[in-house]
Amino acid sequence: MRIGVLALQGDFAEHGAVLHRIGVVPIEVRLAAHLDGLLGLIIPGGESTTIGKLAVDFGLIDPLRAFAHQHAVWGTCAGAILLSRDARRAQPLLELMDITIRRNAFGRQVDSFEVLLQAPALSGVDDGREGPFPAIFIRAPLIERVGAGVEVVARLQDGTIVAARQGRWLATSFHPELTGDDRFHRYFLRLCTQGA
Repeated sequence: MRIGVLALQGDFAEHGAVLHRIGVVPIEVRLAAHLDGLLGLIIPGGESTTIGKLAVDFGLIDPLRAFAHQHAVWGTCAGAILLSRDARRAQPLLELMDITIRRNAFGRQVDSFEVLLQAPALSGVDDGREGPFPAIFIRAPLIERVGAGVEVVARLQDGTIVAARQGRWLATSFHPELTGDDRFHRYFLRLCTQGA
């Protein structure tokens, strides 16, 4: 199984390391041709404006949209912003998921935190773990609004939405690649093989 990781900026190497650990071949995607033969794509955390501008410069916006209409795509943190239809500011977006994102909703880098999340969608993911997921938030966005076809995957205790899925598209406000828990990556692999 070959899964792409958009490698324009951000923590693409960390996602690649998790994929490799669970037996998947990670492919760094910098050009449209790199999407060929992939079952899915991860858009990593980083700086969403920078990733978006680089995607425009490299002619990737339309190829990424076309790829997403046929495959699973997962955006973490900045990647979730890029997947959204509305980030409440002018910046390049893929405008795929019917979600509204608020950038840097939890404060600056010094306000980063880790919390245990209940994510029932992860139950039965074959990695031997059970219980809440250790989610790391770094200058994280939150999902302010979800459309009618969007499933909420995880919330903070106060009800704030931090993970959502629309078909084979997944958005998480946090960084699963920075934990030792690979359940979200395995969950994404399920989405990649649905209808494949």
